[in-house]
Parts: sequence; C-alpha cells; structure tokens
Amino acid sequence: MHYLTMTGNEVFKFAVRVMNSATDTVLTKAGLEKEAIDLLVPHQANLRIIDSAVKRFGLSEDKVVINLDRYGNMSSASIPVALDEAIQAGRVKEGDNVILVGFGGGLTWGAALLTWCTREQNGE
Repeated sequence: MHYLTMTGNEVFKFAVRVMNSATDTVLTKAGLEKEAIDLLVPHQANLRIIDSAVKRFGLSEDKVVINLDRYGNMSSASIPVALDEAIQAGRVKEGDNVILVGFGGGLTWGAALLTWCTREQNGE
C-alpha cells in the first residue's frame, strides 16, 4: 500500500463526463448551442476518451482536432500544439467558434471558447 494506483475505467468515465460538462458550461455562458462549435480542440490524452466525449456530445468528427496518433500525450502542451496545427492547416477561419477543453492531474478540468479573429479584424 505504499504506491500509487489508478482505476483507469473510473478516470476514463470522469474524463468523458467533464469534457462534456465543461464544453456545455462555456457554451451556456456564451449563449450558444453546440451547433455553433466550428472546431473542438481537446486535450490529447487518450483517443478512446476523445472519441467517447465527441460521440456523447454529438459532434461530427470533422470538427475535432486529433494529433495524438503523431505525438502521444504531450501533457499541457497538447492543446496549444493541436490548435497551432489546426491553424497551420487552415482549419480555423475568421469568426469560427473554437472550444479548447482539457483535463489533467489531480482530476482538474477546464474549457475555453474562442471566437477566432485575425490581427486585422482586431485592429492591429
């Protein structure tokens, strides 16, 4: 009993649940419905978690950024790297609603909604 253990199936269920509830929360606070999501950028921890969360949320796979197959779980870098790849690939356009959602150590979670604008639109 002097070591850490993890109940993987419980962590899996927790992650799927909080990714969906965090996404719902940011949409509600913004006054938007899930149909307003143009792109979802989830933490790249586990493909089964991402797939289950996306299916449970009812989002089409073409609206989800996944790079886990190329890099594995990069911890806190996974969302910014996935977002950058989506931008470089032209998947993020002016006015798009982009959701960033993650979970991590200590059973923490969070989400943010970005409405994408260029520097020109932002007055820069």
